[in-house]
Amino acid sequence: MSALLTADWFHLDSYYRKFDLYTMVWSMDEGLGTMVVSGAPYGGPIAVVRDRKQFVQIATIVKPVITIYNCVGNVMSKILWNSGVLIHMGWSDAEQLLCVQESGDVLIYDMFGAYQKTFSLGQEVRDTKVCKAQLFPNPHGIGLAVITSTNRMFLVSNVSDPKIRSVPDLPRANDPISSWCVLSSGQRSGSSMIGFLVCRDKEIYKCQLGESVAVLMRPEIQNAYTQILTIVPSQNGRHVALFTDSGILWIGSSNFKTKYCEIDTGYFKQPKELVWCGSQAIVGHWDDMMYVYGFNDTVVSYPYDGPFHIIPEMDCVRVISEMTHELIQKVPDVVDKILRINSTAPGCYLLEASKQFQKRSHRADEYIRLVKPDLANAVQDCIDAAAFEFSPDVQKMLIRAAQFGKGFILDPVLTDHYVKTCRWLRVLNSIRDPKVAIPLTFFQVQNLGERILLDRLIWRRLHCLATHIASYLQLKDGQTRVLSHWACYKVTQPHLDNESAAREIGEKLRNVPGISYATIAMKAAEKGRKALAIKILEYERSRALQVPLLLALGEGGAALRRACAAADTDLVHVVLLHLKDNMSKHDFEMTIRGFPLAQALYLKYCAGHNREALRKVLVQEDNFPGQAATHIRDAIDSTNPGSVEASLISARECYKKAKNDLGVSICEELRKLCKQQSSLQETYGVSFLGLSLHDTVKRLLDQGEVKLADKLRSEYKMPDRRYWWLRILTLAERHDWTELDRFSKSKKSPIGFEPFVDACLKYDNKDEALKYLPKCRDDIKVKYYVKAGFFEEAARVAFEQKDKSALLFVQSKCPLRDSSQHAAIAALLEQLNNKK
Repeated sequence: MSALLTADWFHLDSYYRKFDLYTMVWSMDEGLGTMVVSGAPYGGPIAVVRDRKQFVQIATIVKPVITIYNCVGNVMSKILWNSGVLIHMGWSDAEQLLCVQESGDVLIYDMFGAYQKTFSLGQEVRDTKVCKAQLFPNPHGIGLAVITSTNRMFLVSNVSDPKIRSVPDLPRANDPISSWCVLSSGQRSGSSMIGFLVCRDKEIYKCQLGESVAVLMRPEIQNAYTQILTIVPSQNGRHVALFTDSGILWIGSSNFKTKYCEIDTGYFKQPKELVWCGSQAIVGHWDDMMYVYGFNDTVVSYPYDGPFHIIPEMDCVRVISEMTHELIQKVPDVVDKILRINSTAPGCYLLEASKQFQKRSHRADEYIRLVKPDLANAVQDCIDAAAFEFSPDVQKMLIRAAQFGKGFILDPVLTDHYVKTCRWLRVLNSIRDPKVAIPLTFFQVQNLGERILLDRLIWRRLHCLATHIASYLQLKDGQTRVLSHWACYKVTQPHLDNESAAREIGEKLRNVPGISYATIAMKAAEKGRKALAIKILEYERSRALQVPLLLALGEGGAALRRACAAADTDLVHVVLLHLKDNMSKHDFEMTIRGFPLAQALYLKYCAGHNREALRKVLVQEDNFPGQAATHIRDAIDSTNPGSVEASLISARECYKKAKNDLGVSICEELRKLCKQQSSLQETYGVSFLGLSLHDTVKRLLDQGEVKLADKLRSEYKMPDRRYWWLRILTLAERHDWTELDRFSKSKKSPIGFEPFVDACLKYDNKDEALKYLPKCRDDIKVKYYVKAGFFEEAARVAFEQKDKSALLFVQSKCPLRDSSQHAAIAALLEQLNNKK
């Protein structure tokens, strides 16, 4: 059995294996030999277009057609190329096809041939024309590098966010370039080092971003040569392979300081393809022969019956011919340990024990005894080895061995690892199935992650499979993402009628958390299906998402109705402003009349921003109190006495129509006050207009016009309490303490004498305050003495009132530094206690 499992292995410096993935079913008008082939990494689609450099008889249309196949050769889409000269094709990390034109424009299509967008590499590239281009992976994403006809080099680190950058020019810029590549050397000091390796005959220049000049590199190549025909870096950027015109394949470090080996290939012409298989082997393609070279000068050759192409992956290569799709990879170390012939690894013994157990042989116990000290490691190795296998039969064999060994130990971590690996194996087997045809290795799927794997199924519109995988792997929001994409795809199908499509989407997504129907409706609107978008929006629960889209679709009435139903004033304001800008005035006012909340908010808005518009609406509605309020506001804001009086007269008339006698009276009194203020303003040269009665009286008191102030307050029936407060404050501000004392004795104070004390203390006149303290109310007299700082007097009043708590209060407020006052208060307190 072991011999059969290793039949497709071959040895370089370590073991590699080559095995079939699929039998290709594609049918082409022309063979692969006349085609340019670009395969997306991670088992992605394959783009094929006729090579314009080859002269072949064309039996079909003249314009080139780019055909996109999946990994078994089924046609996914066709793109009729109507643009400029196509220089290069490649794939983004989102599995979008990038077509680089001679003009420097990069056209982007999805795998189903739908045009997405275009970006340009700048005017200089457009003027000088692209002659060479390469796409390359780097820590930022998928990058694009081009060389123009003038040997100028430009680079984009990430095609998703294209920012054009140039690199240093080569010396002797007009000399031809024999070969070149992009070197991305991973992370260094937080940023990736990206540059060009450019070969000009025997010279190799390194042109790196951030450097000012190109650096000449000097690799140690023993065999004589005149030109480097091909240069290829490894994906990790640590190694480089060169092929010279003398047939020598040189392999070494990317800084050219270390040489690993030089191999005589026996070929003098440039290979059709030279790619890295992982980071420890090189695969070369000449004519119908493929060679795999190791670092120790070993080589393995494979003849092919017809043309083929090699697609490099991060840990392997895929070989596509007209009949088969194969994979070449280094045998994973854990698989090598277990399945290698004559292996003595614990995992190998456990596998044999499992086989004997299934045969019901007693030898199973003998093998278990051999492996028992390392049984946990053996189980771990069997689980890991199963993950790296493509054959379900081999996977089952290794998983059975792990399950058998796991029965002898109790390790929760190992059990969890076993369960997760079994889950992933089921997922990998389902996506590797020819109906799906995504031949991912376990190492690749670990690098991608479960979310990106789900995205790749979604991009292929395999929604059912993606939903099952999301559920099986227990992805948190997997089902939501899949069904959201499904719905967005559903609304783009023109053959579905609006009613059935909306109903199907609503039923399918009803109980799915996190679904945004607004996003789906927006997609429908983008495709010109407005009616469908409106129907889908009926399922959207968030008014904040629903209303703006209804406005964008021109459904202002529906948007206003739903904003009012949500009682969200911010949303209603948004709708009102939109409708006001996009409807005639009459239509707008008629529309909002049916929505009390909207009309109320609009009136409030007009009150602050457009009073004339507010007045017109109020006139239409026969709202006389509201009209009167606008006239009063005009009067308040106006500085012209004539305008103020006219506004007040208008307000009075509105109140008359509303039969509001109080309003009429107030307007009349206010108009009368306004006339008096105008007269006072002319007399004293001080502004009176617009002041309230309170402020008018105070200003007269400030001017010393006591009789006039008294007359005005009597005429308008100002309360005595208010008038006394004004007199007290005015006299205190003027420090007219004599007049204040005279005023206090003029008649009985309606507000008591505490305000007199407060006014004196406000201006730090304690002696004057002492005049009024004895006249304060008994219940607050002690507090006012304390407030004025007369502690002995406060204590004496408290003693006379026989109020112990008041005496204690005075004692607590008396400063500690004043010992004599403390002693007097203590004596009074003691006397009060003795009396009791």
